[in-house]
Amino acid sequence: MYPLTITFFLIVAAIIVLFYLSRRKKSLRRLELNNKISAYRILLENHVLFYQKLNLTEKERFLKEVVDFLAGVNIEGVGVEVNDLDKILVASSAIIPIFSFKNWQYKNITNIILYPDTFNEEYQYEGEKRNTLGMVGTGYMNGQMVLSKQALHLGFSSQAGVSNTGIHEFVHLIDKSDGSTDGVPESLLNNSYVIPWLKLMHQEMKKIKRGDSDVDPYALTNEAEFLAVVAEYFFEKPSKLKKNHPELFQMLQQIFNIKS
Repeated sequence: MYPLTITFFLIVAAIIVLFYLSRRKKSLRRLELNNKISAYRILLENHVLFYQKLNLTEKERFLKEVVDFLAGVNIEGVGVEVNDLDKILVASSAIIPIFSFKNWQYKNITNIILYPDTFNEEYQYEGEKRNTLGMVGTGYMNGQMVLSKQALHLGFSSQAGVSNTGIHEFVHLIDKSDGSTDGVPESLLNNSYVIPWLKLMHQEMKKIKRGDSDVDPYALTNEAEFLAVVAEYFFEKPSKLKKNHPELFQMLQQIFNIKS
């Protein structure tokens, strides 16, 4: 029994040490982030249109949520260096869809990997069949997200159109937060809107098939991709979506809790 007691205390001690090191690492990361607040504010003002349109109080809350997000996830580059602008654009992609839900936290992401450009289904960014801009990991990659750095930046540029790869992938995470990635974000959507949303979704998919919609045909892949694609449209060009698809616009307002 004596050796078992020693083993037990060694395990407990190891857990305590790991917990302390983890907390210390997070504290140091937050301290580093807090020292960059002014720089982050400038980057947001210069590169994130959504932030630019907020009032002063909302801007401060957005900035705080960006810092909170960055304090809780690790962003690393593979084949590319990660700079402060990259971090701000990743965090903004996460915050924009849930900004109207105070205290929202992503519990299903710990690590974000930036690749230089497109990659394939095996997460290779060299060679053939590289047509993926972003992906939420599953299986051994669960809790991770891979993004093309080039696509991330393009989504926040004036040439983005209705596309934003970062927002697209974080909407997938929101969709996944209720246990299934199925195009119905039950963690956001009131139950009374689920059936109307599904009905509207399939009506619009039929229009896309007929060529009667300007929604990206990639939305036809499945319901989850439909949600992510129209969410990009909603946050990037809301006025255009409202004009061309008023019912879809109103439903997305309900989903993302956006007031007119």
